[in-house]
Amino acid sequence: MHYPRHSSDANPERYATELLNQALKRGGEAFSLQPSPLPMSPARAMYSLQHNDGKIQVLWAMSADQRTKALQAVSIPIYRDLIGWRVLLVRSKDKPRLASINTLSELAHLRFGQRSEWSDVDILRANGLRVQTSNAYPSLFSMLNAGRFDLLPLEILVAAEEQQRFAALGLDLALDDHLLLHYPSTYYYFTSKQNPKLAAAIRRGLEAMLADGSFDRLFNENFAVSLRALNLENRQVIELSNPLLPEVPSEQQKRHDLLWQKRLPSTRQAATAQDSQ
Repeated sequence: MHYPRHSSDANPERYATELLNQALKRGGEAFSLQPSPLPMSPARAMYSLQHNDGKIQVLWAMSADQRTKALQAVSIPIYRDLIGWRVLLVRSKDKPRLASINTLSELAHLRFGQRSEWSDVDILRANGLRVQTSNAYPSLFSMLNAGRFDLLPLEILVAAEEQQRFAALGLDLALDDHLLLHYPSTYYYFTSKQNPKLAAAIRRGLEAMLADGSFDRLFNENFAVSLRALNLENRQVIELSNPLLPEVPSEQQKRHDLLWQKRLPSTRQAATAQDSQ
């Protein structure tokens, strides 16, 4: 069974593939999970799965209205409710610049980088932020280092690892330790609507892993240490709206989303999107 390879670079999907492997075994389906032979853009992967053309059988992505209408969502958040929390990667010399920023309107003076086909581009722009895009994920780091834009938002689950990876390549980039961006978001596994058996197997497996604690154990093994190092509870939170959320969540989606509704604690008042209006 194939999933879309996002890049010819290092595989950032270790946790998602391991969780899916375990869920499939628990759900009674013994598949060999492999990336697609060549990288696939998010749009191409969605087209392939929607038309059930055999190139891929599963993908994982941000829940968005268009995606949930076209594909079969297994509505159990695979990254808990943490995928919409972002810290900012900056040039090391620019870290002091962010220390005095506390609102969305102040942040709007800076330029953000994002991969062109990611949903985050639309979310950031909908909140009045300027975005410079690239077709290649690794290029974003070299573009930031060269001053093409000022900030690269990274998921809190991978931010420290990514900063270290590109610092080892000689890029003088550092994680800001003051701000924490948040917008409502979640990641699901998706299958073709023509493959309900696979979706049901993934759901059974994830439900079993939630029940026996193996879901939590795998998540913590991958992310607990890096999350603690980010000192999230002492950051200034800036809230963004997400216009891409599905209009009407299913009852099953609502039930599973409740599992992850604990928001990250903050000792400071969160800024909201209204402060820019």
